[in-house]
Formats: sequence, structure tokens, C-alpha cells
Amino acid sequence: MTEKINASDAMIKVLESWGVHNVYGLPGGSFDSTMNALYNRKSTINYVQVRHEEVGALAAVGEAKVTGKLGVTFGSAGPGAVHLLNGLYDAKHDHMPVLALVGQVPTTLMNTDYFQELNENPIFTDVAVYNRTVMTAEQMPHVVDEAIRQAYKYSGVAVVTIPKDLGWQPIEDNYVSSANLYQAPILPEPDVKQVDEALEILSNAKHPVMYIGQGTRGAGSDIIALSEKLHIPIVTSALAKGIVPDSYKANMGSAGRVATKPGVEVLQAADAVMFVGSDFPFQPYFVAPDAKYIQVDIDASKFGRRHVVDLAILADSHKFLKVMLEKAETTAESKWYKAALENKKNWEEWKNSFVGQQDTPLNVENVFAKINALATDDAIFQVDVGNVTIDGMRFLKADQAQRFTTSGWYATMGYALPAAIGAQAEYPDRQVWSISGDGGYAMVMQDVLTQVKYHMPIINVILTNESLGFIEAEQDDSKQPHSGVDLIDADYGTSAQALGAEGFEVRTYDELEQAFEKAKDRKGPVVIDVKITNLRPLPVEQLLLDKETQDPEAVEQFVKKYHAESLIPFRKLLEEA
Repeated sequence: MTEKINASDAMIKVLESWGVHNVYGLPGGSFDSTMNALYNRKSTINYVQVRHEEVGALAAVGEAKVTGKLGVTFGSAGPGAVHLLNGLYDAKHDHMPVLALVGQVPTTLMNTDYFQELNENPIFTDVAVYNRTVMTAEQMPHVVDEAIRQAYKYSGVAVVTIPKDLGWQPIEDNYVSSANLYQAPILPEPDVKQVDEALEILSNAKHPVMYIGQGTRGAGSDIIALSEKLHIPIVTSALAKGIVPDSYKANMGSAGRVATKPGVEVLQAADAVMFVGSDFPFQPYFVAPDAKYIQVDIDASKFGRRHVVDLAILADSHKFLKVMLEKAETTAESKWYKAALENKKNWEEWKNSFVGQQDTPLNVENVFAKINALATDDAIFQVDVGNVTIDGMRFLKADQAQRFTTSGWYATMGYALPAAIGAQAEYPDRQVWSISGDGGYAMVMQDVLTQVKYHMPIINVILTNESLGFIEAEQDDSKQPHSGVDLIDADYGTSAQALGAEGFEVRTYDELEQAFEKAKDRKGPVVIDVKITNLRPLPVEQLLLDKETQDPEAVEQFVKKYHAESLIPFRKLLEEA
């Protein structure tokens, strides 16, 4: 006869069998049986107490984004469950496998309008690929096992609601997890004829571009090899930053508003685009309607979603790129390719020209130069949403084994600090950064306490410009007065000291150097609050640089405002190539 254990303990054993190391959440009375199980299993699974359930959910997402594996979070009945939603929607939009365990009142009190009782299943219907309430103690490990399978299958959110009394009930300790049976799906092979068609389209184009997304992660060397064989520039999505090293000569960066000048200009001028493993939503604004369009994806439902498709290839991006490499013939460097490289070179020189300037308030280029100098080769950058996302995309160097993540298509502020907790919990020996604006940081700053409690040596950098700058810029573009975007200043470094972290207030270049020097020897979390200028990041999506094709007076004003005197219009680079 098998030994009996509480159903919650059996459920935690299932998590362990799937390789789950960390569980993030804040307990409530409805979740006490699972808390008891986490205590019983503390030698084999790590519970991370957060100060808000949203932080727990975003920590789980942050872990999933840097590992590609399941993140796990929980919330108690009622408000705890509702607080999870923001983080879970980030997982949904960026296609991350996350499991949320949700407390519920005891089965005998369900449907009685009891204290903190909610009909929780409908709340999670939209966000989840799997959404079930456990009905008996015996089925609890099975339901969680199934939830994990579905989260992996659909790269999404699975939610399991657990009535309080069921977790305490003893059940036979004989459940066999399916974790050892899990196999990654066999992804579709490319059709060789379609590969030939793709090569023909690119060879006939005068201005071809390869656009890569998250689906190409792990294929960086093949992407570079194909770029060098075809002499074709590369543009990346924000979430794909780092797949190809930022320093690679033909990596133009990203297009859009969270973007670079070369990325925008090259994509806008392209007459043929090969989109691989991406669902970039802003394509209509940056890809010409008449551009030849090749789309490569493992999900056929995405074909034609953003642009008229000339060639749709249902294939795994890694396999596709390898066949492309085998079939492609080396082409000569075109004027287009040479102009793209010159554009990237000019952009890098322009960015670097601001480093070392000691004006106050400080510019962001100085801050990111310090981050890059201190960053290790395998550093993890968790970057918040707003102007800081633009700055992170432009100035952070994601080379070697470094990782960059942000809240991509959901774009929730307050992402960076929780995501850094998730990354550091999983990788205690890697350097982890949380980089935020003052707007996003203030939403979750209480969880510096979590970093302190677990002695996490996270480097938190806050770019304080006293504004919701990203929204301020939108209000400027729509010619409306600033409304609701001004933020009062606060000393976030000093407040972090009150929470037990090491904190620095930075207003001058000398203070910046001193803070980063001291951060090298940190024993726990560091919070560096840098007071920066509120100058809008160069709006590369609406450049005014070319006096020959644009209003000369408008160009002069634009160039003066953004100190863009040395930036060369791409049209001119093309003519001179």
C-alpha cells in the first residue's frame, strides 16, 4: 500500500518533476494548504515571497523569458487572483509558458457569496490557454500536470484554481507525472521549392531586407552567415534583440518607435522583405505596401496578418535558414548593402558622440555607457516600458551570451524590477539588471524588499526625468497640451536605502562614475537613481534630416532640437554608395 500525502504536496511534486525551481507569490488564507506543501518541499523547490501578486506574475514571466521554460506564480482567492492578471497578460502577448495557481474558498462554501469568493474561471478565460478548477483532491496532481502540458503546447498561460479544503486532503502518493514523456513538437520542414522561390525574390530585388523575430532565437550564426552570403541587411524585432549581436555590422537594429535610425530607414526603403519568425504589429507603417513579402512561420494563421504575402513558407525558422544557406549562391556587395552599412556606422558614431558630456541633467547615453562597461558577457537586462525601452534598444549592447527582455507586445510598465527578480532567482550567479523610468519603477518599487530579503545582487537603474515621457511625446505629436504626464521627483536611491538596499542619488557625471564604481562590490541589491534630461529620444519614426526632400526650416529645427547635425540622410548614403 502506498503512503498517503496531502494533495497539495502531490501537486508540488508534479511541479518538481517538470523542472520547476521557483514559485512566486504572496500567501492568503485560501492558499494555506499549498503554502504548507511549499514548506514541506522547501529542500527541493524555492518559494519566493513577493509583496504584490502582480510582481509575482511578472517575475514568473521574467524567468520564462530568459529560460524558455515554465514560470510559476500564485495568488489567493479574490484580490490575490485578480492581481495576477497584468503579469499573465504579458505572458500571453509574448507567448511565454506560465502556470498560475489560484486559491478558492472551500468547496462547501463555493456559490454562497462567501468572503473573498469570486467566480474565478471567467476572469481568466481570455488570458489562458487552459483554465480549470480542481474538483477532487485526487485529481489535483493530474490537473496541474495537464496544465503544464498545455502551457508548453501553446506557449501560453495555464490557470488552475484550487479550493482551499482539497489541498489538505490525503491522497495516495502514486501519481506518475508525464514530464518525462514531454517532447518538443517536430516543427515543419521547409519546402525546397519555396526556398528557391524565396532566393529568387531576394536576388531580383534591389533593396532586400531580412527581418528576424523571436522565432529565430538560437539561429544567430546562420542569420549572419546568410546575411554575408547574400549581402543583405538585418532588421530585428525588439524581442529579438541579441539574437544577432548588436555590434554586427549588418544588424540595423529595430524598426518602429522603439527603434534605430538604420532599422527604420532600411525597412522603409526595402522593395523585398523576408520576415522570419516574427509578428511585428507595426508593419503597415514601415513596410511599403508594394514590397515583395516573404513570410516564414510555424503558425500558418499568421500569414497575411500584417502585409500582403507573395510567398508564405510554413517552416521552422532554424531549418529554413539552414536550407537557405545551402542553396544560396554568394552575391556581390550591392550599393544598397554598402549604404546600409554606412548608415549603421554613422548611427553608431552619432550615438557615441554624446558619451562623456557632463551637462546636467545627465543624458541617457552616459548612463548606458556605464551599464555596458560594467555588464558581464552573460548579463541579463530586464528593461521597463516607455522611453527606457527606446533607450535600451538603442544603447544596450547585447552581444556574447547577454539577454535583453522587455514587455513586448503587452507593454506593461513596471515590468523590469519583477522580471529581474525572476531572472536572478533562476540564475543566482549571473549579473542581472533592472532598468526603468521613474514612472514604471514607482509602480513596483516596494519589491526592492524582495530583493533585499533574498540577498539578490540586482543592479536597479532608474532614469528619472519627472515625466511619463513616452506619453508626453504622443501628446506632442497630437498637438495637445500636456495632461497627466508630469511626475513629481523622488529620491528613489534614498528610499531604497530605507528598504535595506544600497542606494545612490546621481545628479552629476562624477556621481554617476562613483555610483557605478561602488556597484561593482555590491553584496545585495543596488538602486541607482539617475536624474536625466527629459529630452525626447530621437523620433526615428518621423525623421526630418533631408533638406533636399523635406521642408528645410523644419529640418533645421529638428536637427537643432535633437543635436542631429552629424546624422546623414539615408537617401544621400544611397546616392554616394
